[in-house]
Amino acid sequence: MNRCYLGGALVMAASLLLPIAVQGDTGGRESGGSPAAESVVDGNGNLHVPENYRREYEYLGSWAVAADQGRGSKDLHVVFASPGTAEAYRTGGHFPEGTVLVKEVFQAATAPMTTGTVSHPDTLKGWFVMVRDTTGRHAGNKLWGDGWGWSWFDAGNPTKTTSTDYKADCRGCHVPAQATEWVYVGGYPSLRPEGVR
Repeated sequence: MNRCYLGGALVMAASLLLPIAVQGDTGGRESGGSPAAESVVDGNGNLHVPENYRREYEYLGSWAVAADQGRGSKDLHVVFASPGTAEAYRTGGHFPEGTVLVKEVFQAATAPMTTGTVSHPDTLKGWFVMVRDTTGRHAGNKLWGDGWGWSWFDAGNPTKTTSTDYKADCRGCHVPAQATEWVYVGGYPSLRPEGVR
């Protein structure tokens, strides 16, 4: 299964997966239209995982990917966005230039608890990072296109992507979300207009 999509089988309650902690230096990196993009994109369009995203970014929501067999979940996806993303999306219905989305992908552990059988994040598998780009700044880089920069990072190395071509490695999982700028916005209550549940 491709790890790149920002979605899953069912939505976890936000209270089960509270953001935990910690975005980074901007030294020498190309502007991506926002301070957040500056901190994750270099002059060649190479992305990396922002250092302190858990502390400095907004928590958007979580997805639980159901186990292939048995009860519980096999993966949990916890998604963060650069500051101001949710309000801008609620107001204008679009992700602003330079928006950074970071998805943590965890292997889930499932066990009985007093509330019932519960899946929780266990081992970090890696991150998926997207940076909004409507201007085509990195047209020669195969990780940029369709309005975004796209990259997967294995848990052991948040600075070097294992993605080589977003069309082959990432876009396939996002095709159903093309109408919403390639992002599964339905799983993120904070992107909904006020009063809409």
